Amino acid sequence: MAKKVVKKSSAKLKRQAKTPKAALQKKDSPPKTLQKNGYSQQELARFKEIILQKKKEILEELESLKESMMDVTTGEYVSENSTYSLHMEQGTDAMEREKTFLFASREGKFLNYLEDALKRIEKGNYGHCVDCGKLIEKERLEAVPHAQLCVQCKMKRGR
Repeated sequence: MAKKVVKKSSAKLKRQAKTPKAALQKKDSPPKTLQKNGYSQQELARFKEIILQKKKEILEELESLKESMMDVTTGEYVSENSTYSLHMEQGTDAMEREKTFLFASREGKFLNYLEDALKRIEKGNYGHCVDCGKLIEKERLEAVPHAQLCVQCKMKRGR
């Protein structure tokens, strides 16, 4: 009789091995929220919120820079050939426009980094260092949500 019990239990184990893991979970057990050694869905939602807020700020800043570089009525870049400007003022105006352009360019680059971070969240690989594969510290991602390197790998690269 003991042999029958063993046979039944081994047959049961074989069936369970063929059954998908999701079917084996109890219906009342909470679903796993961690992605493959990563952050929980709640944490990822928080990071996404931070990224979207930074993205909104950058878009507002870019709009402000655009308005300062363009004539609102004509939609063209503000000209340095105004009749009342002196030669030195024209040089200052040109330098200010150059600074504004460089700042807008930098903001655009940052915007691309944020877009890439949003894509990584959607793909499920957000928060992992691209060099060593370890999970990037939560505090680092809160401060620099587009970070792709952990602090140790960032220091190794020297940037």
